[in-house]
Amino acid sequence: MKEHLQFTSEEQTIPASLRDASSFTRVLCFLALGRADLEDHWESLQSKEEFEDVRKKLCSILSNTVSVASLLLATSGVFVSTGSPVSYFNYATPATYFLLFMSLMLAMIAVLTSGLSMIRWLHADQQWSREQLRTGGYFLFSYLLSIIMPILFVGICLNCFIFAMLIAGFSFQNTVCRVITALWLVIYAICIAAILMEFAWRYAKATNYDDPDTVGSFYHHFSHFHRGGIFGAGMDVQ
Repeated sequence: MKEHLQFTSEEQTIPASLRDASSFTRVLCFLALGRADLEDHWESLQSKEEFEDVRKKLCSILSNTVSVASLLLATSGVFVSTGSPVSYFNYATPATYFLLFMSLMLAMIAVLTSGLSMIRWLHADQQWSREQLRTGGYFLFSYLLSIIMPILFVGICLNCFIFAMLIAGFSFQNTVCRVITALWLVIYAICIAAILMEFAWRYAKATNYDDPDTVGSFYHHFSHFHRGGIFGAGMDVQ
């Protein structure tokens, strides 16, 4: 009985290779799992019910990623393969066409990687996932990148398409259309800045500022240094 309890305790204890992760690995963990470490995820691998919940969530995320990538693939394909229906909206310039073509290629890669990742997670089991994580190294990166890469390709694909439309919008001869495009660019920049600040704040909170080399520690000291500015107004990270 004691040997069984000792074996169970050793199985539930996170391996040293996962506990002492580098800053880059912590960032990958945060992007893939929403945590800057693997402790909670490792605990979920010890229970079949919790593992099933994690697998369902990841498959749902990958399924949505496939849907978004397919929509971007169809939209980019239409713009690349057909000309503009009106003369004043020209998206056949070299820069615009290149970005649309890149969006099309990245959408194809996103559909492929997200589909393969979803197949991988649909057939993954608790024991296999635990052994792969325990090994660390290349297998750990493969484990995390199977979640991150499809979303990354979709994000880059969407941004290529947005920049292509922005270039086409600024090519308008109509001043009103240019003003609307400029307003769209401002809204886009604000959204990106808000996402990056939210990411930095959540990563800072997840790392608890224990490592001075991490982004969290930098954001913590930077926000306290600018206490009276935009970082300090109503945002005191604990």
